[in-house]
Amino acid sequence: MTDIAAELAAIVGDDCVVTGSVVEERVTSFWNSAPMQAKVIVYPQTTEEVSQVLRCCNAHRQSVITQGGLTNCVAAAEPTDEDVVLSLDKMNRIIEIDSIGATAVVEAGAILQTVQETVAEQGLLFPLDLGARGSCTIGGNVATNAGGMNVLRYGMMRNLVLGLEAVLADGTVISSMNRMMKNNAGYDLKQLFIGTEGTLGVVTRVVLRLFPQPACTHSAVVAMDDFDSVSGFLLKLQRELADSLSAFEIMWGDYYAAVTGDNGHRAPLARDYGFYVIFEAEGSNPEVDARRFEEVLEQALADELIVDAVIPKSEKESRAIWEIRENFEGILVPEPVYLYDVSLPIRDMAAYVASVKANVAKRWSGGQCYAIGHVADGNLHLFVRPLERGDFHRASDECVYGPLAEVGGSVSAEHGIGTEKIGWLPHSRSAAEIDLMKSLKMRLDSNNILNPGRVITL
Repeated sequence: MTDIAAELAAIVGDDCVVTGSVVEERVTSFWNSAPMQAKVIVYPQTTEEVSQVLRCCNAHRQSVITQGGLTNCVAAAEPTDEDVVLSLDKMNRIIEIDSIGATAVVEAGAILQTVQETVAEQGLLFPLDLGARGSCTIGGNVATNAGGMNVLRYGMMRNLVLGLEAVLADGTVISSMNRMMKNNAGYDLKQLFIGTEGTLGVVTRVVLRLFPQPACTHSAVVAMDDFDSVSGFLLKLQRELADSLSAFEIMWGDYYAAVTGDNGHRAPLARDYGFYVIFEAEGSNPEVDARRFEEVLEQALADELIVDAVIPKSEKESRAIWEIRENFEGILVPEPVYLYDVSLPIRDMAAYVASVKANVAKRWSGGQCYAIGHVADGNLHLFVRPLERGDFHRASDECVYGPLAEVGGSVSAEHGIGTEKIGWLPHSRSAAEIDLMKSLKMRLDSNNILNPGRVITL
């Protein structure tokens, strides 16, 4: 055991420190199945232990990579054999649920789906939802300002955090466990740790904002011929379903065709339309809301905004439809496949995707690009498949980010910057903004031990 491993073991106990070959029994991430490389993995169980661990590492100028559910898409939590990994797996308690104030206090290692299910038992809803719900952690959701399916109605993770506790690089504990919607007493310090990918501090506890569990949820999948119909249908739903509209997910036709059919998901609609949308609306009156939902669909068909539609008749059927959008493993082979998460104005989406597809086809004769997204919040996800062996990440980035700069888009809508997008950050942030980010980093982590090389370089 190395000297620093021995010091960490003295803080958290021998059972909560892993070194040597045992480290490699943990995969690097959901996206990278290679054995993890790390100097030490430490598993604190309290905020005080996190504080002592960071104080120790800061004294040694030892780099620390904080890990949650390992589902991050931009290599933000992938360590080297020179790093100490700080895993929050053991800090996973749901400490308190306040049904009157509609809040929950949870530790950072709590799994998103566990939180969702636990508060649902009390008739409450934590609305953040994404495909990695069964693995991702609340701390990771905070660190990346996660978005997901329901941003349209409930906002990003930033909108769902009332207060939090975080530990700075030197071990200082910043506890701002606010439970109120309104609190303008000075700077809102929690914002320093939301979306900053663990580079300014380690989040240990969070106060979450909850909502009443909806009495009913209605969903449908619809098909359209062109993107103008997609945007027109979205405006119609926003106008006629108003605040009940909670999700609006688009799939380009070639993506839908690729993940359905033989060896794929069952296709609820024909596979030759240009665009497909899955949308959901939540309500308080099942009969009235169901009737209104169907009336809106019927009118959209009559107005020729949509050309076909299916309303699932059971939770099983609804889940099968959502699997088409969420489970895209069929297009992740053969490798390499490059995943992107961008945002841009809705009006520019059709031309932007067409430009990216043209770039990919020009760069690789058999190359493919699939597009899906949340649309209503300006977020698209793209998958680039060169269908050639080799490392083409830079070339693929140029295909995707080149046209994005022309429309003033962002290289990261919800996944963050991590290590993969540092070189592209100036596409979305000015030099003055990046300089301010560096100043904050140096003020709060002068030895640059927290997730170094992520988001910005010093």
